[in-house]
Amino acid sequence: MDEFDVCVIGGGMAGASVAFHLAPHARVLLLEREPHVGYHSTGRSAALYSPQYGSLLIRRLTAATGPFLNAPPPGFAAMPLLTPRGFMTIGTNAERGTLDELHALAQATRSPLLPLSAEEARARVPILRAGSFDWAALDTNAMDMDVDVMLQGFLRGSRGHGAKVATGEEVLSLERQATYWHVRTTSLELRAAVVVNASGAWADEVAARASIAPLGLVPYRRTAFNFDVPTGNDLSGWPMIIDAGERFYFKPDAGRLLGSLAEESASVACDSQPDDLDVAIAVDRIEQVIDFPIRRIVRAWSGLRTFSADRDPVSGFESTASGFYWHAAIGGYGIQTSAALGEYAAARILDRPMPATLLEQGLTPTELDAGRLR
Repeated sequence: MDEFDVCVIGGGMAGASVAFHLAPHARVLLLEREPHVGYHSTGRSAALYSPQYGSLLIRRLTAATGPFLNAPPPGFAAMPLLTPRGFMTIGTNAERGTLDELHALAQATRSPLLPLSAEEARARVPILRAGSFDWAALDTNAMDMDVDVMLQGFLRGSRGHGAKVATGEEVLSLERQATYWHVRTTSLELRAAVVVNASGAWADEVAARASIAPLGLVPYRRTAFNFDVPTGNDLSGWPMIIDAGERFYFKPDAGRLLGSLAEESASVACDSQPDDLDVAIAVDRIEQVIDFPIRRIVRAWSGLRTFSADRDPVSGFESTASGFYWHAAIGGYGIQTSAALGEYAAARILDRPMPATLLEQGLTPTELDAGRLR
């Protein structure tokens, strides 16, 4: 039976980052139930890095991830992880309260937020329909992320320090025996001193297989799709657009626009599939702010975003079971917070001081613990 210091359950961005930060210091095994890594939420992300998206805690974690993404370690990636994009919120006069909230959060995180008139916003994105909104606010620091390059960088770095990655291995049971966990998967049996539950929508299910009470984490489906814009438009410099009520968004994506209803539909953990009605509603809402009809959906897909009751991530040891570490409920922010959260988890697991990038954001060693949800 193979023995490891840490067994990370879940081969998405969250688990891969934890493995990356642990591998130089421990014997690590990364398990993924699907045939390949990044199959679920990671592979279906909108791929935007925005320091002004999410709760105050998420914004701090995003800011702490920024230095890594802007200057990754040598050999991590052969190309930049971030490219300029921008993130523009548009709203009506009735939604001025949202604009005030955006400015307050931007001040709290010392992030730039550029106010724009409707005319200035339309000059940047010419397809926006005149009269459909009254104001705009642009996060100029928002960037596109190369999600696959990031994921492969974490995995390559993990393997380079001796970590093992096993796909097609669903965890069937976890049993604490003396000072280690006995883990049984589809075709493996192993021992590990620590197990990291980074299984996304399946996090509560994995905990149950270890006889640990769930945290009440809920997966929510979000649908996305691609559509074309009329010829003659250069999308390359357009920002992502979201409405003040977060009822839809769209952004350039490989020469087309990627649109979404930005919905949250509670779901069981599953291989999420798009809902035709959600696509139709999103099309209708987007058409209300653009000056052309969406005649054809090129492709549609959906993914699951898993949240805790307080909407913030969980990363910490389970108090009722020695060596069981939660790393879950990262919602729709797992890519843009991945490096900071992985570094945070590694520090907690290895009982090391909190990294400087996290301390600079005021993060405390126990801020993400699971106990707050009990």
